[in-house]
Amino acid sequence: MHVPTDVTALGDLAAQLNAVPSDPRDSWPDIEVAFRRWVARPDLHESLRTDLQRLSTSAVASRSKETTTHFAWCLRDRSEERFTFWLHEYKPTHEWRPGYADSVHNHRYHFCTTLLRGGYLHERHRVTLDPATALITDSHLERRAMCVAGDAGALLASDFHRIPSALDGTKTFLVKSRQVTPWSLSFDATTHRGYRHVPVEARVADLAGGI
Repeated sequence: MHVPTDVTALGDLAAQLNAVPSDPRDSWPDIEVAFRRWVARPDLHESLRTDLQRLSTSAVASRSKETTTHFAWCLRDRSEERFTFWLHEYKPTHEWRPGYADSVHNHRYHFCTTLLRGGYLHERHRVTLDPATALITDSHLERRAMCVAGDAGALLASDFHRIPSALDGTKTFLVKSRQVTPWSLSFDATTHRGYRHVPVEARVADLAGGI
């Protein structure tokens, strides 16, 4: 039986996930089972709302980022834990600029997500990689579905997906693993160009050499 490290809902989830004995980088389905069980709680919205009100706004802001399609708010990131917790707040689709959720892409980490409010169109893609550059040269739509509040799912770092549109007010709660791969890939279906995305922490050591 797990013992929560603190009395918050996020602390309870962290305790449950960290109690899973398998390495999340190798056995994400075990994490997904625990995540789905936790987000099925009837007080999910109230619990997250209470935890958000307890968090330091400056601490959340310093860990978070704005993308071209949504705000990614980091709710919990503790070095001793194997996961980070996030709230994604999608912008109205008419305000999106190309290049993020609406591109075919993967991630450097595995993650589980549940829709708290709103909904979005979600696509899964199969991609072709250039053997020399390892960049995406083509993508093929495998399936498409409209996801709505209450839906939950998971993606591995090796999975490619796309969110072409979202309803106004869409918000999701996510649990992410630590980094599984050193970079992620994306593909622009309009220009047929592939891109590699390397995190800033991997580049900072070489920063001084370019000055």
